[in-house]
Amino acid sequence: MQFGRTYEEFEVGAVYKHWPGKTVTEYDDHLFCLLTMNHHPLHMDANYAEKTTDFGRNVVVGNYIYSLLLGMSVPDVSGKAIANLEIESLKHVAPTFHGDTVYGETTVLDKWPSKSKSDRGIVHVETRGYKQDGTLVCTFRRKVMVPTETYTKERGGEQPGRPRVSHHHPQTTPLRGDTPSSEPREQGK
Repeated sequence: MQFGRTYEEFEVGAVYKHWPGKTVTEYDDHLFCLLTMNHHPLHMDANYAEKTTDFGRNVVVGNYIYSLLLGMSVPDVSGKAIANLEIESLKHVAPTFHGDTVYGETTVLDKWPSKSKSDRGIVHVETRGYKQDGTLVCTFRRKVMVPTETYTKERGGEQPGRPRVSHHHPQTTPLRGDTPSSEPREQGK
């Protein structure tokens, strides 16, 4: 399985449909709000949301939806990234509610070689998130520095840093103190 892409593998105009989607739970929303210290009652207080907002229920915090879509895009876009350079724009287009399922897709807008190093390039992409009914909920554009095939080969290939595992089998390995010889040892000498 491929994780991310090298510079050469990106094609301007390509669309990557990220799979699977994620159904957003109340727990997901509340945990994200608590971890990020966003205690706005629109996200955390069902009574407040029901009685005082136009939505009549809690709205999932937008930065969770953005983070979810960013994470969904990693295997297709930035899994090999050297650096995330810029989030150029972020737009929350429609609300997401507990129980909605979010799907994402990314379009390659442009790409160009690095001006300072020949073993990498910059990819400009737009990611869009949709709910299960097709409603667009979030869009963002970002620039990612990705390696070339040369960079990847020089630094360990498709899975850099993965250790080499020795494949000895415990059932055929002698126990400590045992000898591999089939002759019995004499005791007491």
